[in-house]
Amino acid sequence: MQVKTLQYLLMVIFMFFTMASIASEDAELAQGILEKADQIRFPRESFQVDVNINTTAPDKPADRRKYQVLSKGNENSVVMTTEPASERGQILLMKGRDLWIFMPEISQPIRLSMSQRLTGQVANGDLARANFAGDYNATILRTDAIDGDKYYVLELIGVDRSVTYHKVLYWVRQPDFWPYRAEFYSLSDRLLKTARYDNFQMILGKKRPTRLVMTDALRTGEESVLEYTEMKLRDLPDKIFTKDYLKKLE
Repeated sequence: MQVKTLQYLLMVIFMFFTMASIASEDAELAQGILEKADQIRFPRESFQVDVNINTTAPDKPADRRKYQVLSKGNENSVVMTTEPASERGQILLMKGRDLWIFMPEISQPIRLSMSQRLTGQVANGDLARANFAGDYNATILRTDAIDGDKYYVLELIGVDRSVTYHKVLYWVRQPDFWPYRAEFYSLSDRLLKTARYDNFQMILGKKRPTRLVMTDALRTGEESVLEYTEMKLRDLPDKIFTKDYLKKLE
């Protein structure tokens, strides 16, 4: 009897470690897919890109804004408003997951959250944060077939509450890791908005999406279209991503 009990315990222990190993391998695979999709969206190297955002909604005039984004290591970024003219000079600074806004009429920078709305359907973190892998833990939910292509469906859970969205469902195409679409959820698991990546063009050695369509899931007909242009690698010294340096630019 004791021998059978020992054999049973050994089998349970073996199964536990086997399942833990499989879960670890699956998590590593999912995170690797997420990192590769990040590298499709934006280069790893320091870069500059212009972003035009057009927002439309029923019974409202269209809103058009322009930004220039400087990003280094996908951890530090500066977002400068270039249009409208009335907001020119406003600058967002992100260091890690800390975010501030500098405004010409205010002497001190103001702390902001990544999830706070920037314009239309676009949150601060949508522009200031260049990667998902640094903010979310990924798991593979399933594989979907769409228009003859297979896609990984990843569930991304925020590493803490400072990230832009609590949860993201993310469709990534096999085998080239092109991002296809995303669904963004609140802390209460309510769908906030959806996004579609399209108009892929060869930029800096990879085909990258140059258009992102973000649609409000709560208010029908409201959407923001982000168009990325003039993306180029740029040497960005660390001093650019400091409060003292940005005060000189206001």
